[in-house]
Amino acid sequence: MSAKSASLKDFLTMTPVKIYDQEHIKSNIPHREPFLLVDEVWELDPDKKYLGIRHVRPDEYYFQGHFPGRPVMPGVLVVESMSQAFGGAIMSRTVGENKGIPLFLSIDEAKFRGMVQPGDTLQMPIEVLRLGKIAKIYAEAYVNGKLCAQATLNFILGETSHV
Repeated sequence: MSAKSASLKDFLTMTPVKIYDQEHIKSNIPHREPFLLVDEVWELDPDKKYLGIRHVRPDEYYFQGHFPGRPVMPGVLVVESMSQAFGGAIMSRTVGENKGIPLFLSIDEAKFRGMVQPGDTLQMPIEVLRLGKIAKIYAEAYVNGKLCAQATLNFILGETSHV
């Protein structure tokens, strides 16, 4: 697949090799409630393809002010959810017991195409384009089969010092 061909339909036809629950994800990234934005990750092809899942709860803290009367998940949090799905699945394999964290280097070609609302389930196909100290992924986010967001995300993995 090319950087712009991750497709939910293709990912859903694959059988998961492993399914990571929130406990596994929390063992790999430092995020915690209320900022843990991924519920599970399906490993479809080790070090290559993953599917992140986020059940967007109506009581999420950000819905109070974004927007009263018409709550919408902020696009930056959709991108963060894609990032956490990636980090939650791969960090122990890339940095071992170092317990470093993945940090954004850049977000390229982000596009927002639909709203994510309370009660929605985000399905986020992730394709790893480069994996190492510097990693690059292409990710999309879908609700009910409709593309809501897409971006190419670049990270430094295992960073432990303050930036």
